[in-house]
Amino acid sequence: MATTSDIRNGLCLHYNNDIYKIVEFLHVKPGKGPAFVRTKMKSVTTGKVLDNTFSAGHKIEEVRVETHKFQFLYNDGEGYHFMNTEDYTQIALQETALDRSDLLKEGEVVTVLINSEDNSPLSVDMPASVILEVTHTEPGVKGNTATNATKPATVETGAEVNVPLFINEGDKIKIETVKGTYKERVKE
Repeated sequence: MATTSDIRNGLCLHYNNDIYKIVEFLHVKPGKGPAFVRTKMKSVTTGKVLDNTFSAGHKIEEVRVETHKFQFLYNDGEGYHFMNTEDYTQIALQETALDRSDLLKEGEVVTVLINSEDNSPLSVDMPASVILEVTHTEPGVKGNTATNATKPATVETGAEVNVPLFINEGDKIKIETVKGTYKERVKE
């Protein structure tokens, strides 16, 4: 049994007859009253996000997980197919197991959390950033750069990201996967 002091991002736990993954947490110690932990949890089965508050010292039932590297192969409409990079076994996951499926490119290597009790895949952790090519964006307007102006751009996976005006079609850009935001232009 773990307690609230063991809560961290990515921790999987049993809660309300389901398995949840901690997405965000904040330890709060108010001036008056007992301390507590405010969490944002995502169900690994339904994808539903739940805000919950645990009182300090509350016992939580942790799920033992193993992490394995998997390569994304393809999406056939029914699921996302991955291959283990060590033993080449393949698994198919529903979209609810992925946080940012719109930024997932074929060949991308991700970390899959697997429940060590029954070997079922729980969720997919994307890399911190991905490099994608811009397939469509409007040309920037000259003289409109006095502020941090941005424009929408569509990348090769179909996701739409706001980028600075100097980004053109064909440019490769680095995107932060947690927020889905533009980070920098990548030179070949």
